[in-house]
Amino acid sequence: MSKLSVVVCSTRPGRMGLPVGQWFVEHAKGHGKFEVELVDLKEVGLPLIDEPKHPRLGQYEHEHTRRWSATVSASDAFVFVTPEYNYSSAPALLNALDFLYTEWLYKPCGFVSYGGVSGGLRSVQMTKLIVTSLKMVPLPEGVSIPFVAKHVDEQQKFKSDDHIDKSANVMLDELIRWTNAMKVLRS
Repeated sequence: MSKLSVVVCSTRPGRMGLPVGQWFVEHAKGHGKFEVELVDLKEVGLPLIDEPKHPRLGQYEHEHTRRWSATVSASDAFVFVTPEYNYSSAPALLNALDFLYTEWLYKPCGFVSYGGVSGGLRSVQMTKLIVTSLKMVPLPEGVSIPFVAKHVDEQQKFKSDDHIDKSANVMLDELIRWTNAMKVLRS
């Protein structure tokens, strides 16, 4: 079974990304086509890029980079659970992407975005430019959650609805197609 890493991209205190990411992990497990893992960039704890050599060389000096490399290498596909920061990508996500190169190659990715009225869609559009330079395939299908705070209860549990669930299923169906197709490019 292909491995899907669901990456929570916000590291701020009080973030909505963790409850959304936890919901998506359970939803993806119920979908049944992937082995699913939650990857929380706050827990990964990458500093601002501190490797002296270009990531395409894979000559990492720091243990945190070697751990991150192993996590990304072991994954066949990604879903980035991301907010929008000033009409752009989450800084922790950009940093995590920039830390590596070959580990990302020829892997598909989807996005679960959240925020206010735009639902984080501007962040997704900006991030798609970056992931294509890593030879990843960003899916057009995605999950957008406007006014995310209305979906998170007092216990910090995300409450989905039919529209969100349907969007997640459509994205997961497409993600498994691309994951299977792109394995050929990685072999």
